[in-house]
Amino acid sequence: MFRKVVIFGVGLIGGSFALALRRAHPATQFVGVGRSAQSLERARELGIIDAIATDPAVAVAGADLVLLAAPVAQTEAILTSIAAHLDAHAIVTDAGSTKSDVVAAARKALGARIAQFVPAHPIAGREKHGPEAALADLYEGKKVVIAALPENRVQDVEAVAAAWRACGAVIHHLSPQEHDAVFASVSHLPHVLAFALVDDIARKPHAATLFQYAASGFRDFTRIAASSPEMWRDITLANRDALLVEVDTYLAQLQAMRALIAAGDGAALEKIYASAQHARLEWAAAIEAAERKPG
Repeated sequence: MFRKVVIFGVGLIGGSFALALRRAHPATQFVGVGRSAQSLERARELGIIDAIATDPAVAVAGADLVLLAAPVAQTEAILTSIAAHLDAHAIVTDAGSTKSDVVAAARKALGARIAQFVPAHPIAGREKHGPEAALADLYEGKKVVIAALPENRVQDVEAVAAAWRACGAVIHHLSPQEHDAVFASVSHLPHVLAFALVDDIARKPHAATLFQYAASGFRDFTRIAASSPEMWRDITLANRDALLVEVDTYLAQLQAMRALIAAGDGAALEKIYASAQHARLEWAAAIEAAERKPG
C-alpha cells in the first residue's frame, strides 16, 4: 500500500499505527521523527520503526504517507517544517483529538498544498504512553473519524481510510466542526472531570487516607486522569469553545442535583439515576454488539 511511512510521534498512537500497519504490509518502511532521541531509539528497538530521522525535511523525502501523532499544538510547526519537502503524491494525515484547530494550522502551514492533508482521529487509546505502550491490536474494531476537507482528492481520503482499515479500524466521517462538538461532550469533558477530581482529592490534607480507601468505582471513573498532561492540556485549549459549552451545561446539571440533595428529594434523584443507568446500559450493549467479532 505504502512504500514509506513517516510518523511524527512514535508513542501509543503513532507506535500502534506502525505496528498494525506493518503487520498488514510488512514491506513498508517506517521512519520515526520526534523530540526525544531516547523514545525514538526505544521505538526502533521494539520494531515499531525501521529508521530514525532528526531532520523532518529529510525524513519526508520519498514518503507516501506522513502521520502526525504528536500533541496537537505541534501541528503547525511540524507541517511548516515539511511543507516544501513533500513529494507531490505524498499524503499527510493526523491522529489529533481536535480537528478545527488542526485544519486551521494545516491551512496556514501548507497553503496551496492543503489538498494533501487528510484530517483523521482514531477513537482508541490507553492511559499509558510512550513506545512501550504501543499495541498492534489497539485499533481492532475501533472507530476512526475522517474529517475530510473539500480540497482533498477522493483517492487520498480512501488511501487514509484503507490504512486505518488495515489496522482493524472502522471508518466514520464527520466534518471538523461536527467532530469537535461531539468529542467535547463524550471525551474532552470526561477527561477534565477526571483530572479535576483526582487533583481535588490530592490537595486535601488527608489525601493519603482518601486514596487508601478508594476502590474500583474511583479507579474506573478516574482512569483517564493517568493520561498525558501535555497532550490533554493541548486538547483542552484547542477545543476551548466547544468544551466551555459542555462544562457550563455540566455545571448546571450539578447545581440542579445539588439542590435535590439539599432538599432531600430522593424521588427526583432516583429518576435521574434511573435515566442515566438506562442510557449507560443501552450504550454498553450497542458498543459490545458493534465490537463483537464474528465466529
